[in-house]
Amino acid sequence: MNQEVTEQQSQIQALIDNIETVVVGKRETVELTIVALLAKGHVLLEDVPGVGKTMLVRAIAKSLDLDFRRIQFTPDLLPSDVTGVSIYNQRDMQFEFQPGPIMGNVVLADEINRTSPKTQSALLESMEEKHVTVDGMTRELSSPFFVLATQNPIEYEGTYPLPEAQLDRFLLKLKMGYPVKQEEMMMLDRTTHEHPIETVQPVMTQSELLAKQEEVQGIHVSQSVKQYIVEIVANTRKYPLIQLGASPRASIALMKAAQAYALVQGRDYVIPDDVKYMAPHVLAHRLQLTAEAKFEGKSDKQLLEDLIKKTMIPVERG
Repeated sequence: MNQEVTEQQSQIQALIDNIETVVVGKRETVELTIVALLAKGHVLLEDVPGVGKTMLVRAIAKSLDLDFRRIQFTPDLLPSDVTGVSIYNQRDMQFEFQPGPIMGNVVLADEINRTSPKTQSALLESMEEKHVTVDGMTRELSSPFFVLATQNPIEYEGTYPLPEAQLDRFLLKLKMGYPVKQEEMMMLDRTTHEHPIETVQPVMTQSELLAKQEEVQGIHVSQSVKQYIVEIVANTRKYPLIQLGASPRASIALMKAAQAYALVQGRDYVIPDDVKYMAPHVLAHRLQLTAEAKFEGKSDKQLLEDLIKKTMIPVERG
């Protein structure tokens, strides 16, 4: 194993451990969120209130000593409330740009489905283009730039569900779920006197994170593994219970996620198991199921698992 990759893995695992001092019992979710961050992607976290979504993002920002911003989405929020606005300064007799909360390194977009499509698109444009345009001027966003958006799967009244084209902008869609009793007891013990988020210390610098993001791009992906990715994505387009399959953007997203996951696992190359593991998290939210599938109670992840089982795994020869 490459010595440099081993050191990278050790630092990444220390980061995950540090976040787990705040977010108890959700190692897989924490690890996958870090995978998205390393792959320069964004995460949509769909779950009920109170399971630690905000704490997860704050813990990531503090562990990396990054600028954290939070946007609480409401029906009356305007695009300029996200991107920023130019205000006329009477003393200097010129307009000054007041940056919006999108100008942070780690941005929590809380309850993104509670705001209008126009405001949603302002955020999603920033995610895709890594810049904002206000009054005809383009301003680059900070680097690294990571968005974790949340939405409540229970309350649909007064919400604006994200269209498929916008869901496609998120690298991963995750859930946290309720903790088991022992984990909930541990949470009570840790918060008896003060919340552990107040004592979290940085374990990685901004420059180290940027270096790891560059390292991910150098993780080797063989032609056979690329073919495996393409086969899985192509099969979503002809699966009988899937009405709308994944796009070519999904193939690129799956490759990048597999590269980041390989680095987290301490490898400088991607194996088919990396692709198999990441595929449901990368692809599920990009699919539209048929009415028949919904009637039968099938979930997108169930269909993907079935589809992956039927896709031949590549075997390296020679």
